[in-house]
Amino acid sequence: MKAAVIYSYGAPDVLQVADVEQPQIKPDQLLVKVYASSINPVEWKMRKGILKILTGSKFPMILGFDVSGEVIETGSQVTQFKPGDLIYARLDQLTGGAYAEYAAVSEKVAALKPSNATHEQAAAVPLAAMTALQALRDQGQLEVGQKVLINGASGGVGTFAVQIAKVLGAGEVTGVCGNKNIDLVQSLGADRVIDYTQQDFTQDSAKYDIVFDVIGNRSLSDCKSVLRSQGVYITTQPYPGNFLQSFFTSLLPGQKYKVILLKSNSADLSYLKEQIEAGKVRSVIDRTYPLSEIAAAHAYSESERTVGKVVITIAQPI
Repeated sequence: MKAAVIYSYGAPDVLQVADVEQPQIKPDQLLVKVYASSINPVEWKMRKGILKILTGSKFPMILGFDVSGEVIETGSQVTQFKPGDLIYARLDQLTGGAYAEYAAVSEKVAALKPSNATHEQAAAVPLAAMTALQALRDQGQLEVGQKVLINGASGGVGTFAVQIAKVLGAGEVTGVCGNKNIDLVQSLGADRVIDYTQQDFTQDSAKYDIVFDVIGNRSLSDCKSVLRSQGVYITTQPYPGNFLQSFFTSLLPGQKYKVILLKSNSADLSYLKEQIEAGKVRSVIDRTYPLSEIAAAHAYSESERTVGKVVITIAQPI
């Protein structure tokens, strides 16, 4: 099968499309023909070697976590899916494996694809939307009527976070983004938008119950004055110091510091499927590239100027 592989860490051009062996599935896995994937920042950080303490140095390596495609074969222990099912998933293997014509997908992380979404739209969802959902629902414990601020509201996770905050019942959602994306963020349901080029949201007069720092370029100390006394600051950056701060604030009364670590699961994808089919959540796709242009896609994602998601088309449904 064709796959985008890396034989060493480095710049985007280390990604090469090559012929590799089709994955062999385990009893609890599905063999999926991948129609589309998408790029997440963690993947270009892995490609650069920033996370090699976790990913190791066993090459060649196939990156990518998001898949949308068709079940071709099921393992002997699989009970929820059958060949022909159209599914989407966030792979739970350490280095991924989604940038390929076929992927081995654990049953516990797959769900039926939203019926009103294309494979490209569905592939944009798993990692980014589940991150937003788990951050707001689980880490932030968002309650109906609360005020939420999303820093990085026009990016991959941010575009989903604005919509999911509204679905979960937030009373007011404020998005922080650049001037050219204000209309988009408002169209996703934001009640208020702050243009970061004109205003520092940490100097805002409003008080929020949750500040979800998707970009991860601020801190709890930066946000103290805009958080309510029992407010929660959530970051996407899994640095040791952030976990330490999270631990200390968990022991003390007052504002909390939380780090979102995504846990792939089919239940959350099924919930998101329902919201997408109900028209309450949608994917925002900036650019779409074929697998043959995966290096260019990574370079564009790495520019950190993407609006929504960058999607990779791998095969066309028959």
